[in-house]
Amino acid sequence: MLTFHNVCSVPSSFWLTGIPGLESLHVWLSIPFGSMYLVAVVGNVTILAVVKIERSLHQPMYFFLCMLAAIDLVLSTSTIPKLLGIFWFGAGDIGLDACLGQMFLVHCFATVESGIFLAMAFDRYVAICNPLRHSMVLTHTVVGRLGLVSLLRGVLYIGPLPLMIRLRLPLYKTHVISHSYCEHMAVVALTCGDSRVNNVYGLSIGFLVLILDSVAIAASYVMIFRAVMGLATPEARLKTLGTCASHICAILIFYVPIAVSSLIHRFGQCVPPPVHTLLANLYLLIPPILNPIVYAVRTKQIRERLLQIPRIEMKIR
Repeated sequence: MLTFHNVCSVPSSFWLTGIPGLESLHVWLSIPFGSMYLVAVVGNVTILAVVKIERSLHQPMYFFLCMLAAIDLVLSTSTIPKLLGIFWFGAGDIGLDACLGQMFLVHCFATVESGIFLAMAFDRYVAICNPLRHSMVLTHTVVGRLGLVSLLRGVLYIGPLPLMIRLRLPLYKTHVISHSYCEHMAVVALTCGDSRVNNVYGLSIGFLVLILDSVAIAASYVMIFRAVMGLATPEARLKTLGTCASHICAILIFYVPIAVSSLIHRFGQCVPPPVHTLLANLYLLIPPILNPIVYAVRTKQIRERLLQIPRIEMKIR
């Protein structure tokens, strides 16, 4: 590591502290985090397998669900194995390029997930407000293109973040990151140069993704609710709204933790660092854990296919 004026340096690597302030509890914290990660992996792999096997689920909503499952696997796997390494072995060292790569994956795929939720809202809007055209509008090709657009948007939005840090801010006050993964603001806070451009760009991307996507989703549901209220009977209204329940739950599971974590990071100076770091990790774990559970409970075909697994095992025995 090169040092200038005994203050700033050019690090070849960083040191992740894990959960700052709770170092003595790292081994115990590894139990819930390891268990949650295992549940997330098993749940999302199961969703992918069930949708692939069950031909009746080869519909736009379930293709989007598979995209969510793949994204959740990337989000959790890009951070939690490293966190468990810190908890178990004190393996906090991470190379500069690996750190920036982890930053890109976390923020990029969180952005992609928001785009998929927006696409799912469009799918629900067409299915309820214009059901006769749903199969013509949401073809397999269109679903694939919507997923690709969400991915490209995430890459274009988030790609400049690590590049700006690498090219504009090569000097750092310290190589110790008081976090469990390379979160953008945690890394930028360590730099010696003028980080205003990075901060403004990060806030702008947060606004575009979190605010505009959520507003667009809310607008689609306003139109959906208006259409539902025009149905003749309460039973028809409840049945139609039931098709949206899983999506609404998944949206809340995704947006509420990320909004709370972002607000605490920006404005919660009085919040203890361990609380912020725990929340930042939980918002990467809660959606991957709960999304498969919500859709398994709410979707009859997925639930029936899962219930068949123990029966098949008993027959094999």
